[in-house]
Amino acid sequence: MQHDRLLSRLALAGALTLTAGAGAAQAVEISFFRFFGECQAEYGSVNTAAEANGECGIITALANQFAAENTLGATVATQIVDWGAYYDLLTATYSTGSIPDVAVMHGSVLPNFAERGLLMPLGPVFAEAGIDTADFVPAALANATSGGEVYALPYDLHALLWHVNMDLMAEAGLVNPDGTPILPTSPEELIAQGRQFKERTGKFYLASESQAAEGMMVRFWQSLMWQQGVDVLSADGKTASIDTPEGLTAADLVKAMYDEGLVNPALDYAGAEQAFLNGEAGIIMNGTWVVDSYDTQARSGEAALKNYRVANLPTLFGTPAVWADSHMWVIPADPSRSPEETAAAVAFIKFLNDNSFQWSRTGHLSVRQSVIDSPEFASLPHRTEYAETATRARALPPAQNQRAIFNAMFTDFNAIWLTGTEPADALAAMQASVEQILRRNR
Repeated sequence: MQHDRLLSRLALAGALTLTAGAGAAQAVEISFFRFFGECQAEYGSVNTAAEANGECGIITALANQFAAENTLGATVATQIVDWGAYYDLLTATYSTGSIPDVAVMHGSVLPNFAERGLLMPLGPVFAEAGIDTADFVPAALANATSGGEVYALPYDLHALLWHVNMDLMAEAGLVNPDGTPILPTSPEELIAQGRQFKERTGKFYLASESQAAEGMMVRFWQSLMWQQGVDVLSADGKTASIDTPEGLTAADLVKAMYDEGLVNPALDYAGAEQAFLNGEAGIIMNGTWVVDSYDTQARSGEAALKNYRVANLPTLFGTPAVWADSHMWVIPADPSRSPEETAAAVAFIKFLNDNSFQWSRTGHLSVRQSVIDSPEFASLPHRTEYAETATRARALPPAQNQRAIFNAMFTDFNAIWLTGTEPADALAAMQASVEQILRRNR
């Protein structure tokens, strides 16, 4: 039985970990499959994660550091995949036989792989390796679990934030006496403040990816749905609540933001970032993953952005809520993987867990309570400015084909500002597309 073989590998992995210093393990190459971009020119020779910045820099340095320090003699061969094609290419590795030893995976995608037997169960692995699952915050451990079995090492909680250019907000008269930004608490205030900002600065109030598949506005719309007490998908993942009065209220607000010229509809993800860094927008709606990068650029003195601040996504309706997901590490199931390769993969995952504080420097919220409670985490820039995001975070329930569901939603939703589709028509199309996927799931 494959499960029995896995358990025997776990026992061997634990033994190898204990005896690695005596040279018991055979040197192996760990195939590491990830996105997060390519930055070899800058960080390819950095072997200390503390000396790196940003998602790409820190994960590159972590892999380098493990290769330099591990007592197994293991090396890491990283395969960097473009985010848009990542899951298609990961799925294809099961057919080609080039299955990676360690791969990154979103919590929203995990059920697709776990329920098809494509991932190695990791509960016993963690026990053997000394990884304390009790240290993971409950929401993160739930994201890593499918069918009662743990299949992943949760690594972060990432969510939407508002990143703010305080110099432009001051010019617009949108700064409180205590130096914090004045942000909206209702749809009406959002439009009014956006108009004021545009009139006083001549710039866009908000920068957001509007032209590509990142779906920032869909995530914003989902957040507004949760704020109104509506779950886009039911807890059992079988029904959708998209074409609803609450859905229309949220979609009408998004349309008004574009109609009022508060958001530039011509920007893709990179363009929105450049506009914010160049001082062409007061706020950018982006994730936790860019806090470290924006802070570094603001401190460098080379960007137009000088006075940078972070804020929780504003609560525009009754309930504080924001879209969130998790990055996690998995060991794809591979019957041909040797016990030595399994031991090395487990050692690499344990190393990543042991050094999860370094990953939290990106801006992502840590999923280890011991890290969250540490003085080092508390001293990181801006963390107090969006600490409440951890308690406001919401995610779609575990369901098959979440990526397909998301893709169907943003395709129809983006038509509101790209082709002038009325919000009611866009929501009807979204509802029909998502229901079709849910029926296939059933």
